[in-house]
Amino acid sequence: MEAVTQALEFESRKLSLKSTNDRILASREAKTLILNLNELYKVNKDQSLMDLMKRLTAIKKKVESRLKMHVTI
Repeated sequence: MEAVTQALEFESRKLSLKSTNDRILASREAKTLILNLNELYKVNKDQSLMDLMKRLTAIKKKVESRLKMHVTI
């Protein structure tokens, strides 16, 4: 259940994301937490884990959308 506590801590953390590097690291951390929670969900089928994954996915999408706005090709 360490993954759950890490995910809750990540969710409650204030993300300042000033630099591109901060956004990339936050996105990667969110992805790792979501995958870890998914492994737990496969075993337990606990709805609270699914809700936590959905909230983390929303944060991850917001970070990635901000990341894509600043990337120029």
